[in-house]
Amino acid sequence: MAIAPQTRRVLLVEPDPSARKRALQVLSDARYEVTPSSDALEALELTQARDYDAILVALEVIEIDPTARIRDFKRRTRAAPLLLLCPSDRIQAAVRLLGLGVDDYLLRPPDPRELEARLGRILERHELDSRVHFFQDEISKRSGPIDPEAKSPSMRRLTDRLKRVAPMRSTVLIFGESGVGKELVARSIHFNSPRREQPFVALNCAAIPSGLIESELFGHEKGSFTGAHARVRGKFEISHRGTLFLDEIGEMAQVTQTKLLRVLEQREFMRIGGDRRVRVDVRVLAATNANLEKLVAEKQFRQDLYYRLKVVTLTVPPLRERREDIPALAHLFIDQLSRANAIPPKRLTAAAVDALTDFSWPGNVRELKNMLENLLVSVVGSEVRADDLPIYLRGERATTSTPEYPPGTTLEEMERDLILRTLEQTGGNRTHSAEILGIGVRTLQRKIKGYGLVIPSRRRRPRS
Repeated sequence: MAIAPQTRRVLLVEPDPSARKRALQVLSDARYEVTPSSDALEALELTQARDYDAILVALEVIEIDPTARIRDFKRRTRAAPLLLLCPSDRIQAAVRLLGLGVDDYLLRPPDPRELEARLGRILERHELDSRVHFFQDEISKRSGPIDPEAKSPSMRRLTDRLKRVAPMRSTVLIFGESGVGKELVARSIHFNSPRREQPFVALNCAAIPSGLIESELFGHEKGSFTGAHARVRGKFEISHRGTLFLDEIGEMAQVTQTKLLRVLEQREFMRIGGDRRVRVDVRVLAATNANLEKLVAEKQFRQDLYYRLKVVTLTVPPLRERREDIPALAHLFIDQLSRANAIPPKRLTAAAVDALTDFSWPGNVRELKNMLENLLVSVVGSEVRADDLPIYLRGERATTSTPEYPPGTTLEEMERDLILRTLEQTGGNRTHSAEILGIGVRTLQRKIKGYGLVIPSRRRRPRS
């Protein structure tokens, strides 16, 4: 039986006004929440503002550049099902695109019953695939410490230390550059601790507006502020007896730092608008890519909270310092991403693996994973060759376009360089750059201003 579509969001991309009006009416009658768009560029902008469960797009929009358009829609919408609307005399063209990542096609104008049945079945299958991937991912996370097959000495040391830290109750502060996998380390600590059967809750402190983070952490009572229509539990209550992971802790406002310190010391708090203390048993793990000692010296981070968090410290090495691990990571990501997107896996040739290993990866593990996901969608065939890799990754270009940092280079200098190159790569798109770097847009804007960076002008393509 098809899933109920009442809450499903559909992005409709149809340049023809009359066809768009007809498809919009059919989808609305089928009780889908529809956002209409007239072209691909406008539609891609819409995907930055909200998530969609499915995309219906006119064949003519995709045909302009099939590989790039399909890749962009899949990446921006977390691989949401993509359906083509095509005229009856263009079915063969639609069928050819099925092998590039399109999930299905419908004749234009769509028959109401056929659309409701086929779109419902595709959404149901996509939801089941997502659930299977989620459970497979959770099983893999529970199976053992981070990267148990690591070959590099630095990761072996981290794994050994993690095994000793995991069974403890101590607070842990995790250091590392953006994209190295600090949350994965936190998950490994949790799933190898006595709390493994209890909740693991993660909160990115930079992604929550300062006015809302206290409600996220501690919850609120009904009527405590405008819009508080019911009592809401915060992350501390939700993670009771489990683990709470606070990512980008250095971005937390000082007033919230004070309340967090009190909870860490007293193990109790009050919801916003409440008058009753709530006691919790939570292990707190925190992570940062910032220099907290410098923030303490500049009085932007509380010294007492810093010492309370750094009971035990772990440092995750950047990918350029553990090149021996890159081949295994690449094959692992290929397998995971193929299952997540329900597409056949691709084989990396020896030359491609060598190129990946030689690159210095300023964006670390996140950059490697994102690049491989791009290749899975864009490369036609069953294998990824060295020629399929981005040009800056091939041969000697890997060392010239992204040089190793010389001894004595500070973290601030490396961060400034990474942010600037990411902005150049995205044409100055701050939202996309923040996504690649794994930080909030507000955080990126603050760092751009602090480093005095000049943003590259964003190249715009003419609308078709």
